[in-house]
Amino acid sequence: MTTGNFRPRGLMVALMAASLSCKILGAQESEEPKFTTPPRPRASVRDELTISFSSGNMELDIRKAYLADEAQLFTALYEGLFSYHPSTMSPVPALAADWEVSEDKKQWTFTIRSDAKYWNGDPVTAEDFRAAWISQLSPARESPYSSLFDIIVGARNYRLGRQRDAARVGIEAPDSQTLIVRLTAPASFFPSMLCHHSFSPIHPSMLDKKDWSREPPISNGPFRIQEQDSSRIVMLKNAQYWDAANVALKKLTARFTKDADEASLLWNSGEVRWIIGDVNLDTLIDSSGISFNAMFATHYYFFRSANAPWNDYRVRRALSLALPWEEIRSIYALPADTLVYPISGYPEVNGLDTTDPEESVRLLIEAGFPQGLGLPELVIKITPSQDAERIAGLMTSAWAALGVKTRVQVVSYNQYFDAVKQNDYTIAFSTWIGDFPDPYTFLQMWRRDSNLNDAKYNDADYEKLMEKAMNEEGEQRLQTLAQAEELLLDRGVVLPIYYYPALNIVDTDELNGWYPNALDIHPFKYLAFRSLRPLPGVAMLPR
Repeated sequence: MTTGNFRPRGLMVALMAASLSCKILGAQESEEPKFTTPPRPRASVRDELTISFSSGNMELDIRKAYLADEAQLFTALYEGLFSYHPSTMSPVPALAADWEVSEDKKQWTFTIRSDAKYWNGDPVTAEDFRAAWISQLSPARESPYSSLFDIIVGARNYRLGRQRDAARVGIEAPDSQTLIVRLTAPASFFPSMLCHHSFSPIHPSMLDKKDWSREPPISNGPFRIQEQDSSRIVMLKNAQYWDAANVALKKLTARFTKDADEASLLWNSGEVRWIIGDVNLDTLIDSSGISFNAMFATHYYFFRSANAPWNDYRVRRALSLALPWEEIRSIYALPADTLVYPISGYPEVNGLDTTDPEESVRLLIEAGFPQGLGLPELVIKITPSQDAERIAGLMTSAWAALGVKTRVQVVSYNQYFDAVKQNDYTIAFSTWIGDFPDPYTFLQMWRRDSNLNDAKYNDADYEKLMEKAMNEEGEQRLQTLAQAEELLLDRGVVLPIYYYPALNIVDTDELNGWYPNALDIHPFKYLAFRSLRPLPGVAMLPR
């Protein structure tokens, strides 16, 4: 999940975390993946749901999508071999009717459901999966999540343009219902990874379309788009969906609000029954819908390490050791000194929590920049957020004491994602929500050739550890991943701030099938209304 994901909700979310429950999913390291049957939606008279998102800039092409809100929307439109259990986030068989794993655990053979169809009635075939995945790997496309496919034989070389023959990638479709995938190493977490929307099939007519917003995409999920504009997307139940009998809702409307006050107004009026984005909590008439839970997510700053001197880990570590970590993290209920949220089975990692000005001075001298002399201006790129301005101010003050000149550049929210792809800054921030409950989803994005590597981090020692982990299983694999994370922290490329909580406004007494979970993904197919109840202060008359 999903996603690489970023939701800039500011200081309000961080301060609310005081009442947060900290239970989180464990790493998926069992020898055999365990699959449980999700609860089915209950029958209901009410069958239309309206939800609120903060932004209308939704990318419908799964090969281009990047944000958490897009990942949530995609649970309505697309479906791959596996999907997320609504409560546990464990993988649930979807278009995979059956599968076999070879003795060496490197080859997976999937049988595609015979009743899998797109909303126009065309069957979903194994070739649709193969073509979609190869399309994700196209070097010209630079899909954000294409590096997730590196676990497949030949995928990395094809993605990087080192070899151009798609037949050498370990994805085969010998017939319409058989998909064979060959992996570089055993991976018990593979079904969890396949829940991610980037592994969905694509209708053949959509493969070469550059803009999926001009007409409703031919999708295969439980819902299909009926109409869309800048203010809303209207979706109807997909009658061709293989599990349509267990989808209770007949219509979904995604409203895109211009600000937090509009979202609150829509909630108070009863039109919107789930707010996913920004909301003004102070103006909610019914506050019982506030859902706040721990999430497999971290808010952090990072060094853009493409150019000297910021590619010298001594410089980065010097600056990280100068920061007043206790003051920076003091306002958060879940302060983070590691990148990966501590999950069951993952070894304890030595976090980044030491402030040592003397060592900072020594490291700068060793790197050839005594008292900061010779260092270029350090640019911190942030959004117009009170919390970001506070942290940037503390960084500026700490680094000024070392003789480092710093400038803060404020970029609007709607331009920030493009801005951090540029090479005109030194420090920026992001929030990453794990795509599946495994440390790999956080650590693979720092590899030198990952499309998610905005830091442009390139470290041979880190690469060796990640390659080593790719060929290990169980406890040994997690130990190696923990070593890789410690290296990231020790060499100052990533500066964790707090573990990011999930905030939703949703009445779970009214809406069945919605559960707080560690990835903050709530598949639409499981949602159904319970019996109708009035808003506070509103009397209901009998029919």
